[in-house]
Amino acid sequence: MNASNIADYMHGVGRQAKLASALMAAAQAATKNQALRALAALLRASEADLARANALDIARAEANGLAAPMVDRLRLTPKVIETCAQGCEQLAGMADVIGEIIGMKQQPSGIRVGQMRVPIGVFGMIYESRPNVTIEAASLAIKSGNACVLRGGSEAIESNKALAKLVREALLAAGLPEHGVQLVETTDRAAVGQLIAMPAFVDVIIPRGGKGLIERISAEAKVPVIKHLDGNCHSYVDDPCDIALAVRVVENAKTQKYSPCNATESLLVAQGVAQAFLPRMAAVFAAKGVEMRCDPQALAIVQAAGVAQLQAVPASEADWDEEYLAPIIAVKVVAGLDEAIAHINRHGSHHTDAILTKDHRHAQRFLREVDSASVMVNTSTRFADGFEFGLGAEIGISTDKFHARGPVGIEGLTSLKYVVLGDGEVRQ
Repeated sequence: MNASNIADYMHGVGRQAKLASALMAAAQAATKNQALRALAALLRASEADLARANALDIARAEANGLAAPMVDRLRLTPKVIETCAQGCEQLAGMADVIGEIIGMKQQPSGIRVGQMRVPIGVFGMIYESRPNVTIEAASLAIKSGNACVLRGGSEAIESNKALAKLVREALLAAGLPEHGVQLVETTDRAAVGQLIAMPAFVDVIIPRGGKGLIERISAEAKVPVIKHLDGNCHSYVDDPCDIALAVRVVENAKTQKYSPCNATESLLVAQGVAQAFLPRMAAVFAAKGVEMRCDPQALAIVQAAGVAQLQAVPASEADWDEEYLAPIIAVKVVAGLDEAIAHINRHGSHHTDAILTKDHRHAQRFLREVDSASVMVNTSTRFADGFEFGLGAEIGISTDKFHARGPVGIEGLTSLKYVVLGDGEVRQ
């Protein structure tokens, strides 16, 4: 397509989404749940067709020299398909929040004022690599009563088209508009530029991918964006703390999986427990091949401990701001809680931060004063996830302070409007 054709195509997609959004918003809970269960059944029944489409993407990716980890993200294995199907069924089993009225209060005038939860309208989703995101986004759109426009990466186009076909079939089977979920079927990057600049049709954009993608969307969008750029998450080991608990939790927060945005990248340790904690933590990291980038005090402690196979080097100033997504962790000894909170608020990405402590007052201050979307006490930052938070599914993480913050599930795809009930009252 040339630029003019792409503009016409995307405007057509936008108009269809806007029309469909009214029907999606009006759908009954039972109808939406019927569509979700139909989609789950179609996913299981179409495993062979999905495998064939996915094989085309895998072959092209390998021929183009795509890195092995990226190729792995493309794979629609039977396990991935089953997880998608189960996710649809879990959403179908959840309560429907659309139309829910909260905070209804009688006013002195006699009127009653509350707020009703309603769909946003149309959201655009721009994502890379993982084709299962097509189902996650589509299922959340259905449950939340929104229409959505999906633009996946070109490397997954055949897989995404096959999945989008199943979504259309499920929508139609339940009597919902087939344009309630649309996939942008051109791989031309100009389509992204159009999608993020159509406020007449699209109410919010949700980018999910690397920092470069999200920075571009944030800079160019003429539509509000729900986003996070970095995941420089911290674990702070407080004085006093349970040393064994802290070692176990930090090990999980850093090493359970290195690539997610909720993995701990920076470790802060209170001076009062550093001598007891750091040698034990260093032994765990050494055994797992994790490089420690340490401030002078932390480096002296771990080197003096004589840990076998230790990888410890001096940290640079840039390390305090880094999202490694790799077996590397920045380590700093701090005077105590005040310095830890100040360091996190200065260098963190406002994503997820945790304190390991025995002091209830310290825990409460950390929860109040750390300026992040998710703040935790005595547990792993890896729990910052929509499924783990009981949201059923997650369309992304937001570090913004308006509307949705943290893992974005069904409620993050809704808005609140005021509703007023009266019985003939007039303003005096």
